[in-house]
Amino acid sequence: MSEDVARKPGLKDLLRNKNFRWLWLGQIISNYGDSLTSLALLILINRLTGSTAALATVAILMALPQVTIGLLAGVFVDRWSRKATMIVSDILRGIVVLGLIFVRDPGDVWLLYALTLVQATVGVFFSPARLALLANVVEGDELLAANSVSQTSRILFSLLGTASAGVIIGLWNEFAIIFILDALTFFISALFTWRVIAPPGLRPQAGATVHAIVSELMAGMRVIFTSRVLIGVLVSAAIVMLGLGAVNVLFVPLLVNELGLPETWFGAIQAAQVAGMVLGGTLTAVLAARLQPTRIISLGLAALGVGVALIALVTHVWQIMLLLFPVGLVMTPVNAAIATLTQTLVSDELRGRIGAALQTMVGAANITSMALAGVLAEIVGVRNVFLLAGLMAVLAGVVAIPIFGRSPAPAMAKPS
Repeated sequence: MSEDVARKPGLKDLLRNKNFRWLWLGQIISNYGDSLTSLALLILINRLTGSTAALATVAILMALPQVTIGLLAGVFVDRWSRKATMIVSDILRGIVVLGLIFVRDPGDVWLLYALTLVQATVGVFFSPARLALLANVVEGDELLAANSVSQTSRILFSLLGTASAGVIIGLWNEFAIIFILDALTFFISALFTWRVIAPPGLRPQAGATVHAIVSELMAGMRVIFTSRVLIGVLVSAAIVMLGLGAVNVLFVPLLVNELGLPETWFGAIQAAQVAGMVLGGTLTAVLAARLQPTRIISLGLAALGVGVALIALVTHVWQIMLLLFPVGLVMTPVNAAIATLTQTLVSDELRGRIGAALQTMVGAANITSMALAGVLAEIVGVRNVFLLAGLMAVLAGVVAIPIFGRSPAPAMAKPS
């Protein structure tokens, strides 16, 4: 066998793939727009209501569709063209975002709630469609690199979007500019996705009856519960988010109330984690051919847990920054590995359902954790919540090792 034939594909081969490039460009510009609106909404709601309950309501509305109809959305993603689903979703969300221009005084907050719910509902179809479409346009041995590149660019462009939103609001004190820019990013993303050459989609023979939809949903669930590795992926991801959701809520109280840090430190602290995430994603993309996704998940979760648990012991800001860098370093590879396994462990006609199941389970764990954060902090203290969350992540990593076994990629599961 010649050296060229035996050589494993690398990052350069991936970037030569025109379909991946179009999909990737659409993703990064959409990530930029999403982060613009995310920060703008928080600032807008705070100005209009001054209510933490209003902020919590928006967070719940954004997460609710995934938890309630996420599994059902996965069935339709597997029925429809993934490419068309993404394009329609982008166009609809662009139109919805434009509606936010009319939210100008406290009496319009109901409109903001309604538009947020509609946008989140449409987005439930987009994410599993993109996960499945990526596996249609990228070779299996390039998926880990593709997911790593996607995760890394998501972090960078989300950070850029957040910074841009702050500058726009600070200079012009105008939210309409941000919502118009976000709508444009959705439309441009749809255009880029339209350029992707991909299979038209797999359509089941049965019609869209309630019985047919339920049957296809149950077929997806059976595949999950008969695959040892898929169970390991879903359960470990849910366990981690059951802890990290609370950590995300309590991070500011830890910094401000426990350590007495001024808010000016937040940017530097976030930069430490982002730097680790970018480096971790870059290394994974470059070394993807030599890495096993299952090993990345088990070892990465254990390392993540140790880092989070140690945050409970910090007494100075430099210690937090020192810990958040390695935490970020393993987060991007773990996310990329989870996405890769959900794409490669099942046949194409099931990818939408499996992707939706992953997001639904993680979303449910995240909401539960955030809801319990305040109660846990009152009972055991903020620092002990970090310790508990870290131990849960370590447990998830340790439990994943025997579940995954030695095989990095079992045979593809098919619907029964």
